[in-house]
Amino acid sequence: MRDLGIPARWTGPLLSVLRIVTGLLFLEHGTAKLLGFPHSAMPAPPPMSLFWVAGVFELVGGALILIGLFTRPVAFLLAGEMAIAYWMVHAPKSPYPLVNMGEGAVLFCFVFLYLAAAGAGPWSVDGSRKR
Repeated sequence: MRDLGIPARWTGPLLSVLRIVTGLLFLEHGTAKLLGFPHSAMPAPPPMSLFWVAGVFELVGGALILIGLFTRPVAFLLAGEMAIAYWMVHAPKSPYPLVNMGEGAVLFCFVFLYLAAAGAGPWSVDGSRKR
């Protein structure tokens, strides 16, 4: 059977692209919560509250994922944060992610689990430290 997929040489760069885009999107959640940018309808959480701590994870973790530093342990922690977010915030509203608006949390959780297993890819601080 003939392989019609993406060439194997693109695996590393595409892993890096997945990590970078995920980091940027996640970082945006942290900046919205803690810095008010971009503006969102949700008010800033009180310091040291659960949502504030989540914002710190999103801001710092998103930045670390973006540059690819300590990717595996950070991604593992962020996957846990997203699992907690899903079960605490979204799941009580409905068992269906489309209805409870939890699709993003589920997707982030599993992308972070993948990054925890696969690593940062070649375009990363982790990758340059190995070389």
